[in-house]
Amino acid sequence: MGNIIDVNLGDFNEQVLQASHQIPVIVDLWAAWCSPCVVIAPLLQKLIEECDGRLKLARVEVDEGENMKLAGQYQVRGFPTVILFINGEEKQRFSGAKPLSFLREFINHNIS
Repeated sequence: MGNIIDVNLGDFNEQVLQASHQIPVIVDLWAAWCSPCVVIAPLLQKLIEECDGRLKLARVEVDEGENMKLAGQYQVRGFPTVILFINGEEKQRFSGAKPLSFLREFINHNIS
């Protein structure tokens, strides 16, 4: 589970932006009250585990502390929003629950 972490506003820069210079980082901006967030979380975790260390998942609970500022900073309009960072920059994103096949293609297209 070392490549699946919970991050917040305070450690986002280090755990996501800086880390994405070494390994691609997928950020899952989610909320506990969000049903699609609950659906997509285990699918993302499964795919991260399948990537065998080639990808990191950073989960941001937007209702905790000041994390909603991250949602504002990245202009999140719905939950979940999943953003891929590579070399400190946003490469691609999507919102809403997606099937496993979509998630697998999203990952394979962007990190292969």
